[in-house]
Amino acid sequence: MMTIDEARRIIAAGEARAEEIGIAVNIAVLDAGAHLKAFARMDSALLGSIDIAIGKARTAVLFSMRTEAIGEFCKPGGTSFGLEQTNGGLVVFAGGIPLTNGNGVLIGAVGISGGAVSQDLDIAQAAAAAIAR
Repeated sequence: MMTIDEARRIIAAGEARAEEIGIAVNIAVLDAGAHLKAFARMDSALLGSIDIAIGKARTAVLFSMRTEAIGEFCKPGGTSFGLEQTNGGLVVFAGGIPLTNGNGVLIGAVGISGGAVSQDLDIAQAAAAAIAR
């Protein structure tokens, strides 16, 4: 189980990294049941990216995989072309990372959106590292 304190640490780490690289993002933290645990929209973060951040976290938790890895399955010629159309729609580009506890058990996911895909991934990695055990 992910605690609210852990979710807040994830948000804070994501915000700190986003500030370091000069980008405003939306940060979504979901629990293992794909329910919203915590959310932050940094000042001037894009409104359209709110849903994307949540979608990235949801995709990562549903499949226990990073979103860019799921995206590889969805590409034309991939093993699961069209997968992104399932589960009410998935977000299959970088910025969603599953979170596990010290025993490797899935406890949730973080999703970041608002910058370039590479920036979202950078921030997501920093956010996820906040609870690395």
